[in-house]
Amino acid sequence: MTRFSTPTPSDFPEVTAVADRDALNVPRQGAESANFVMIYGEHLGQRFAIGGEPIVIGRAADSHIRLADDSVSRQHCQVLPGKDGIVLMDQNSTNGTYVNGTLVSARHLKDGDRVQVGRSIFKFITGDNIEQHYHEEIYRLKTTDGLTGAFNKRYFDEELKREVFRYLRYRRPLALIMIDIDHFKNVNDEFGHLAGDRVLADLAKLLISIKRAEDTFCRYGGEEFTVLMPETQLSEAVERAEMMRSMVERARFEFDGVAIPITISAGVAEAKPSYEEPDEFVAASDKKLYEAKNGGRNKVEPPPEP
Repeated sequence: MTRFSTPTPSDFPEVTAVADRDALNVPRQGAESANFVMIYGEHLGQRFAIGGEPIVIGRAADSHIRLADDSVSRQHCQVLPGKDGIVLMDQNSTNGTYVNGTLVSARHLKDGDRVQVGRSIFKFITGDNIEQHYHEEIYRLKTTDGLTGAFNKRYFDEELKREVFRYLRYRRPLALIMIDIDHFKNVNDEFGHLAGDRVLADLAKLLISIKRAEDTFCRYGGEEFTVLMPETQLSEAVERAEMMRSMVERARFEFDGVAIPITISAGVAEAKPSYEEPDEFVAASDKKLYEAKNGGRNKVEPPPEP
């Protein structure tokens, strides 16, 4: 495995003068207690310790962290520990290195930073109780999708059972919205999977920002999302779905400065006493989603009242 010499202070004048505003005035963390935890990718949940030696992340066989991903360069980036902190440095990679969604050439890392290399995402964790932070992150990965920050399908299934049981017992209204990105395969084919991942992350961020506090927003799978809405009548859920559809249609999605047109379709259903299993509730919403997509996409079924 290729080894690199430990950087000296003279190596850093150019690094610390980065253009990324978020990298300025960051409290420096030492390398004695720092880890990368993969929160999205093939090594999900794996921890990579950062010691006193540089670490290469890339596709090459001799990389310290090897990623078998065509969108990753052979020596994509380096993690450089030094007395002033830990620096992430891009190695003129083809697709760039991102920290918290921002393309960077060099960046001092701070606790909680999300580092994206190709389609893999790492979370940088450091501090006095790194073991506790690591286990908290692993617990979070059991319920949360690392790419979008939405709850995952496992969490959705558990929450759905609880809410349906509550509905059947107390007959309190319950609604479900199923959302699908229109023509998402075309996004991946035309702009690439990295662009597709960015669309998923940005879409989720937008929808999370406008959901109600009591709603549960989940990534159901692929390009599908769900919104579980307790104490909500069908008409109110349809209005909420239409607001989401409209906001997505008006939002600007882009990757590497290129605009990507995005719309969504949504199917809405309300819980009924006849449903014996939670899956029947999902099937009812999914049927409406199919009607929206079959009816031309970029629409909500049932449609909102005029």
